Formats: sequence, C-alpha cells, structure tokens
Amino acid sequence: MRAQLPIVAVTGILFFTGATAAGCKDQSQASAQNAQDHAAALLPLVDKDVAEVSRGLPEGAKRLAPLFAKGEDPRQNLPNVRKELQRIRRDVPDLLVAKSTFFALVDDKGVAIRNDLEQDAMAGQNVVQIFPALSGALKGNYVVTTGAFPGPAGPLGPDKDWIAGTPIKREDGTAAGLLITGWTYRAFARHLSESVEREVKAKLLDSKETTKMPIIYVAVFDASGVYSAPKTPQVNEKALADQNLLEATKNGPAKGTVTITDRGFGWAAIRTPSLAPDTGVAVLRSEI
Repeated sequence: MRAQLPIVAVTGILFFTGATAAGCKDQSQASAQNAQDHAAALLPLVDKDVAEVSRGLPEGAKRLAPLFAKGEDPRQNLPNVRKELQRIRRDVPDLLVAKSTFFALVDDKGVAIRNDLEQDAMAGQNVVQIFPALSGALKGNYVVTTGAFPGPAGPLGPDKDWIAGTPIKREDGTAAGLLITGWTYRAFARHLSESVEREVKAKLLDSKETTKMPIIYVAVFDASGVYSAPKTPQVNEKALADQNLLEATKNGPAKGTVTITDRGFGWAAIRTPSLAPDTGVAVLRSEI
C-alpha cells in the first residue's frame, strides 16, 4: 500500500500539468487568432493614414509657394516659416488629421530651412543626402521613402523614419523647394497600438463582458528589424523579431504562438505595402 501512494500522487500531478499545458496552448492559439484579427483591421488604417499625407501634402505645398515668391529667401524670416507650416497643418483637412510628427520646409538644394517644432534639430541638414529618394521630389514628383535621421538611438533602440516629400513650385514649374513630413516607425506603432486598444475596450463595454483587458503590443517591421511602440518590453520586441516576420509574411498574413517570460502570447503579422515595400505590422497579444 505504501509503495503505491507515491505513484498515485505523481500520476495526479502529471495529469494536472498536462491539462494546464493544454489550456495554456489553447489560450495562446486564441490570442493568435485575435492578434490576426487586429492585424487585418490595421491594414486599412495604415492605407488611410498614408493616403491622408499623399492628398494633403501637395495642397500644403501650393499654399507655401508665396514663401519663395519673387526669389525671396525664407531663411530671412524663420519665425514666419514655422508659422506658415503650422498654418497649413491647421488649414488643410488631410494634414490636420495626419499622423505626422513634423512638417519641414526644404530649399532647392535639399537643405532643411525650418520645421514646425519648437526645437528644430533638422535645420541645416541636407535631407536629400540622408534620404536620396527625395531627389525625385526636387524633380517635381511626390515621393515616399524610408531611412533614418542621424542621432543616438532612443531607450528602445534604433528607430526608422517614414518620409514623404513634394515640390513647392515656382511659376515656371521648377522646384523652389520641398515640403516634407513624416513619422518614426515607433511613433506610428504607438498610434496603431492605441487604435487596437480603443477597439478592444469598446467591444468589451458593448458586450458587458467581465473579461479583463488583454495585453497587446503593436510593432512595425521591415528587413531592417522590428520597431515596437514605446513602453514595449525589449524581450517582447525580441520575441517578435525572432519570428522572422518578413519571411513569415512573404506569401500572406502569418500567425503563431510564443512564450515570453512564462506567459503565452499569440502573434500575427501582415504586410502593409502602402507604407513601404517589404514592410508590415505585427500584433502580440495575451489574454488575462
């Protein structure tokens, strides 16, 4: 009898552990499906955000043309340049709602004159050298490109910049300068994360469920890496990077499960071609 007692106890423990593991696996798979739904919902939002800039920036450029009228140099009145940049953001509907973190005036050599921020770290930098594709804007085209402004990495690590530029034309049609705008991938991920969280909270309120708010993180990814929203633990960003998201999404949306610091998560990723080639968004979710 005594010899059998440990066997019964051990068998009970194994059965309980197996049931718990199965439950965690099911929960992670549910999280992966939810994450996939979030990622799919973000795709049209990204398209909308990009379209707002593509529509609004050329209109803003038209309204800035007087800054270069009769060969005038906007550098002679930098406070006015900032004022005009703020004005177009306020007066052009698409720019008012755009997710841009800055607007800047650039001369016909590609050198930034002034942006609309109080502290201007961009002035004097040759943005066309930093983002060579902007040379196309100096030739009269609307251009979107990605890269990175020089400077130290932030607390979460390196970041990447999404930049759009359009010419400010003289009466003869040549480019007197550029109007550029953009956002960092991490700032854009924060915007997307806030959108997902609002949606989840609204559904919980509508359904009157007592379910707790899940843990959700959103990131933008491309060939250079994964860029998550601020306040995302680095271990979570690394877990997403380890999924090789670009490869995983080459044939369409992807999803899976992953364990991070003993917690089960579901992840999903989808390409967002309107943002940039070989770029996408990823969602990491865990139920509570």
